[in-house]
Amino acid sequence: MSLKDQLKEDMKAAMKAREEGKTALSVIRMVNSAIKNTEINDKVELDDNGILGILAKEMKTRQDSLTEFEKAGREDLIAHVKEEMAVLQKYLPAQMSEDEIRTVVKEAIAACGDAVNMGNVMKHVMPKTKGRADGKVVNNIVKELLG
Repeated sequence: MSLKDQLKEDMKAAMKAREEGKTALSVIRMVNSAIKNTEINDKVELDDNGILGILAKEMKTRQDSLTEFEKAGREDLIAHVKEEMAVLQKYLPAQMSEDEIRTVVKEAIAACGDAVNMGNVMKHVMPKTKGRADGKVVNNIVKELLG
């Protein structure tokens, strides 16, 4: 089942769950809206990879918000954002460990040959880690391995 179909099925289930599914319903609606906007603006039909990109972007937004809410001590908002992140996490693939990321980066460095620089390595690495690793972590590992 494609991610788009899974989102539709889960949205129906959240609608039936009423109060218990309120957060899930709002998050799924928001994701569906982002998918539609992207499809309309880019005039494309998104596949699972494109949808994963949107899900990763939404997760990143919530992680950034969570950091800010924690700094401000807003417990009510922290709980809500964590609930939303839990819903999004169901659709994202398992996150890569730092060792797995290092392996991918080392392979990318080897693939670059003579043209080893930050940009070329990141071009090779990011498609392989899309939705499965935080870009900041990947960036830091690339910097570390390039010296």
